[in-house]
Amino acid sequence: MSTTLRVAIVGAGIGAEHLKAYLALPDLYRVVSIADLDRQRAAPLVAAAGADYDDSLQAVLAREDVDVVDICLPPQLHKEAVLGALACGRHVICEKPLTGSLAQCDEIMAAAAASTGQVMPVFQYRFGQGLGQLRRLIDTGLAGRPFVATVETHWNRDANYYAVPWRGRWDTELGGAIVGHAIHAHDLLVHTLGPIVAVQAQLATRVNQIDVEDCAAFIIGMGNGALVTSSVTLGSARDQSRLRFCFENLSAQSSLDPYNPGTSPWTFQARDPFEQSRIDSALADYPAHQEGFARQFELAHAALTEGTPLPVTLADARASLELITAAYSSHATGERVRLPLNADHPGYAGWVP
Repeated sequence: MSTTLRVAIVGAGIGAEHLKAYLALPDLYRVVSIADLDRQRAAPLVAAAGADYDDSLQAVLAREDVDVVDICLPPQLHKEAVLGALACGRHVICEKPLTGSLAQCDEIMAAAAASTGQVMPVFQYRFGQGLGQLRRLIDTGLAGRPFVATVETHWNRDANYYAVPWRGRWDTELGGAIVGHAIHAHDLLVHTLGPIVAVQAQLATRVNQIDVEDCAAFIIGMGNGALVTSSVTLGSARDQSRLRFCFENLSAQSSLDPYNPGTSPWTFQARDPFEQSRIDSALADYPAHQEGFARQFELAHAALTEGTPLPVTLADARASLELITAAYSSHATGERVRLPLNADHPGYAGWVP
């Protein structure tokens, strides 16, 4: 019989999507608290979960019936919230971006190592069926060597979206489209092809009257030699995300789902038509499973109760922050930035001007 973990969701914005996932896993989780400064905004979540309402993180940490603190706050509040929960020995789930700098990420990693609690960043796009199929083709060797890839995060965000006071500002959102929007697609890139070794980027604010970028273009070099381009805009006619990979033996293209490009259907086309049957056979018995938040939280439960590896780690979050740091550095200097980045890099303490 599985152990039911008791969860407090702190932040009723994206926290509403997290709650749906917990409710889909009733044998694994019970949401006992919804915390938000706005009681009215929290009310639907409280009712759906049958949970208590709390008005602060401090109130949540004072409770004795919370195993997991799920942080769904604006980005500038993440670090202190994570550190506070770890200091109380609680497990932590935290929305992206984990923090606003590599230095803060390393501080969290040190605190987690000293705590009985564990930290799992949220990268729910990883758990789509289609992406899992691609990982199988890579792991079995059928894909072969990667050559190139393209990543597209083309979404539509206008003045109404930026009417939320903390959006579009360096001090609260900690960056623009490469921090709040493309971070997921870039995580899928690293999750699929491994570490990044070089980044050149140009950023621009072309769509909205905001302080941060809403367009970007990247040239990315991977450790395995693959070359990648990524384009990001918040001025698309419709929301669409796409990843396309060209390997030695096949080409793979994602779905166009903007918020879950890892989901099916993906297309996998053999370079040699006579090899298509091998690819199709390798995927024929790929098991169906939960996707998105629900799948990540399902795997996290096993990690927190049985000691299996966390499905997303602090090292994964650090890799995403490293790419962001390199992109802002490249844009500022006009130079190609080599990774990994350590404490001696000028952007280590943060990219916010």
